[in-house]
Amino acid sequence: MEKLASLICEPCSKNVPPLSPKEAFTRLKSLSQWQIVEHDGIMKLSRCFKFRDFASALAFTQRVGDIAEQAGHHPVIITEWAKTTVTWWTHTIKGLQLNDFILAARTDEVAD
Repeated sequence: MEKLASLICEPCSKNVPPLSPKEAFTRLKSLSQWQIVEHDGIMKLSRCFKFRDFASALAFTQRVGDIAEQAGHHPVIITEWAKTTVTWWTHTIKGLQLNDFILAARTDEVAD
């Protein structure tokens, strides 16, 4: 099976339905330490990454920003002292789709 992070993100139109909760939780099994959270009725993927200091958290934030910009798909990133929280979801469909899982896997890669 192909590695999730190596899959290609496909542009998403407003007509594409978000993944069902069952589909999303099945996809979640391929990610370590990520959670599905619901905010304002929207399912999102979220993970908190811990670092030794603010500079390390900030450098990680930039790497995540780079992969987001390259994919044209942008998460919420909260950077604090020694901690960065990344939350992915597809804004246009107000939910999760495959691209969110792909980019979560790529986020894990840049954290290593």
